[in-house]
Amino acid sequence: MPILLALSFSHLLNDTIQSLLPSIYPLLKDSFRLNFTQVGLITLTYQLTASLLQPLVGSYTDRRPKPYSLAIGMGCTLAGLALLSHAGSFGAILLGAAVIGTGSSIFHPEASRVARLASGGRHGFAQSLFQVGGNFGTSLGPLLAAAIIVPHGQASLLWFSALALLGIYVLRRVGGWYQDHLHRARRSAPVRHRERLPPRSRRQVIFTLAILLTLIFSKYFYLVSLTNYYTFYLIHKFALPVQSAQIDLFIFLFAVAAGTIIGGPLGDRFGRKYVIWFSILGVAPFTLLLPYAGLVGTVVLTVFIGLILASAFSAILVYAQELIPGRVGLIAGLFFGFAFGISGIASAALGRLADLTSIDYVFHVCGFLPLIGLITGFLPNLEGTRRRAARA
Repeated sequence: MPILLALSFSHLLNDTIQSLLPSIYPLLKDSFRLNFTQVGLITLTYQLTASLLQPLVGSYTDRRPKPYSLAIGMGCTLAGLALLSHAGSFGAILLGAAVIGTGSSIFHPEASRVARLASGGRHGFAQSLFQVGGNFGTSLGPLLAAAIIVPHGQASLLWFSALALLGIYVLRRVGGWYQDHLHRARRSAPVRHRERLPPRSRRQVIFTLAILLTLIFSKYFYLVSLTNYYTFYLIHKFALPVQSAQIDLFIFLFAVAAGTIIGGPLGDRFGRKYVIWFSILGVAPFTLLLPYAGLVGTVVLTVFIGLILASAFSAILVYAQELIPGRVGLIAGLFFGFAFGISGIASAALGRLADLTSIDYVFHVCGFLPLIGLITGFLPNLEGTRRRAARA
């Protein structure tokens, strides 16, 4: 538990820093006279850097674990933060975003592996606890931006380097624990899982992974519409000042953080497939109503959306790790990377759509995305298969 809490705390620090970037989009848009397409390109640069590298990092560390790479990843995040604080051009902003994305690609796969190693068999709970730190950190970004960066300007980003330094210290301690427990990692999961689960054909595994990745696409494409464009939507539709819109964004992101801790334990108890069903498809009524709500209704609906939608990722990730045992780093890198990549592409695409139509139209279109959750019905029930194998 102390290791899981340390990982969750360091994830909070890491994602707090990373969330400062989308939180200051209104400030950057005004300062550098950016359009929505350029705003989307900033996220695309950050997310694609992370998404392309994460599966490679995860696959490499499956074969050669690197306990102290966690602290190195946080160091990259620190460097990106310093670049952003002094960026004087759109190109410099993109460079800073890319360096932050590199830090994320190093941090997430190996941290996910350590969380599984320290889980004591409660894999869903461990992933949820790890991820809730990141989601809570993401929710803090808008509040910190409203309280510090908006009044003091872009250069005040450098003040948050203290968070990165604290994260490096914590992750060095976690790396030491991981180094001492590498012998457990080397003899873990593959044999025991094969004893409990019958082998699946390559075609079955690929088909199931394709469904899971499609669900990730649905979740994160919609999530980006809120994390990146919710403040613009509130400012445009309800004439809110920037700081008030940032507070409403914090409320949504806090709901996401709260929802994250629910999915893993529920998946451990009732089965991950059912949690995925509820999380992706269950949010559809709220997303479809959102464009027609007033200000108070909008805030209330986004709370329900955040709580329900956030419970999916840990369930999907652990489901995939159980589908392909022994490749924890690869699966974590693939799914974190795909989520980051889809988020980047979605940000750029939705920014372009907003320029061509309106920000209101973006939210009308995105409201239908959770209906993709219907394909969850095609997922095999791994828990039922395991129980039948155990009885046999």
